[in-house]
Amino acid sequence: MKIPVLDLKPQYQQLKGEIDSAIARVLESTQFVLGPEVQLLETEIAQYLGVKYAIGVNSGTDALIIALRALNIGAGDEVITTSFSFYATAESVSLVGAKPIFADIQSDSFNIDPTTIKDKITTKTKAIIPVHLYGQPAAMSQIMSIAKEYDLKVIEDCAQAFGAVYHEDCIGCDTTCDESERKALTGKYVGGIGDVGAYSFYPTKNLGAYGDGGMIVTNDDNIAELAKMLHLHGAKKNYHNELLGYNSRLDSLQACILRIKLKYIDHWNSARRNIAKSYNQLLANNPNIITPIISKGHVFHQYTIRVTNGKREKLKEYLGNLGIGTMIYYPIPQDQLPVYQGQYSPNPISMKLAEEVLSLPIYPELSLENVEEVAKAINNFE
Repeated sequence: MKIPVLDLKPQYQQLKGEIDSAIARVLESTQFVLGPEVQLLETEIAQYLGVKYAIGVNSGTDALIIALRALNIGAGDEVITTSFSFYATAESVSLVGAKPIFADIQSDSFNIDPTTIKDKITTKTKAIIPVHLYGQPAAMSQIMSIAKEYDLKVIEDCAQAFGAVYHEDCIGCDTTCDESERKALTGKYVGGIGDVGAYSFYPTKNLGAYGDGGMIVTNDDNIAELAKMLHLHGAKKNYHNELLGYNSRLDSLQACILRIKLKYIDHWNSARRNIAKSYNQLLANNPNIITPIISKGHVFHQYTIRVTNGKREKLKEYLGNLGIGTMIYYPIPQDQLPVYQGQYSPNPISMKLAEEVLSLPIYPELSLENVEEVAKAINNFE
C-alpha cells in the first residue's frame, strides 16, 4: 500500500487532452507573457469570485506584497495577522517594511481568533491579514466589524482557499458583529470580502498551476490601478515608470492551464469535502484524535487532525512505514521562526497546535478505499 499525501498525476491524466491542447495553442501563438490567456483568466476568475478586478501575478507571495503596497502600507506601520500560517504571510509584511503583529488562533478552526485582535491594535496598526487556513473561511464578519471600528484595511490571504465561501455560522462566533452585516457577507467567496484578496496557484493548491502563479482580487478601483502598476514595474504605460514596482507577471502557459482547471474547481472542492466527511466518520471514535469541523464553506486544501496524546511524531512515522504520506502544517508558528527569534512572546494555542497537527492525504481523486485504509491505520495505532 502506498498512499501519498498528494498525487497530481490522476488529475493531469483526466484533463490531459484539454491541457495539452491549451498549451499547444499558447506555443503556437508565441505570446508567452501576459497576452490574451492571462486577460481571459483574470476575467473568468473575477466573474467566478464576484469581484470587479483580478490581476494575475507570479506567486501568492507577490500577491500579498503588492496588495500591501497598493494599500500604502510600509515602514512604521503594523499589520495584525495569525501566528499560525505559512511564513509568506508574515514575510510579505516584513518585506514592505512594516511590522507583523501576531494574534493567536481558535483551536477548533485553526484561524485567527477575532477576540484576540483588539488587544493587538495600536496607533500604528494599519491592516489585518486573516488567513483562511486549510481552506476554512476565517470569521470574516467579526474581523470586518473590528476593521470598520478602527478604520483598518483587510487583506485576505486566500492561498489555501480558492472557492471557499463565507457563511454566517462562524466557528467560535461570539455574536459581537452586526447581524445584518453578517448576513450580507453570507454566500460570498473569500477574497471578495475584505479590501483585497491574495491567491496562490502553486501546483499543490485546490486550483493549481504547473508552476508558480498568483492573483490579486479587489472591488476597489484605486487598489486595482496601483496593483496593476506595481506588478509591471510601476508603470501604467510602457517606459513611463511612476513607482518602484516589481516584475511579477503571470505567464500565458500557466494561465491557459488554470483556465481549464477553473471549470472543474467546484466539483473538486465538493470531492474534498466528501473525503473530509468520510475521514470524520471513520475517526470519530478515536479518543486521541480531534477531527476538523466541516463548515459550509470549507474547501479542505488540507485535512488536518489534532493528535492529542503526545504521539504525533510517532504516528507520522508509523503511517510513513505503512506507505501513507502525511505532512505537518506547521511545526513552528510564524512568530517563533528563527527570522523573528526573540522578538515575540509565543501565542499559547498556536504553540499547542503546532505540536498536534497532522495533515492526512487529501485530493479529489483519492478513493474511499484509500481513505478507509488511512483511517484504519490511525485507529490501529497505539
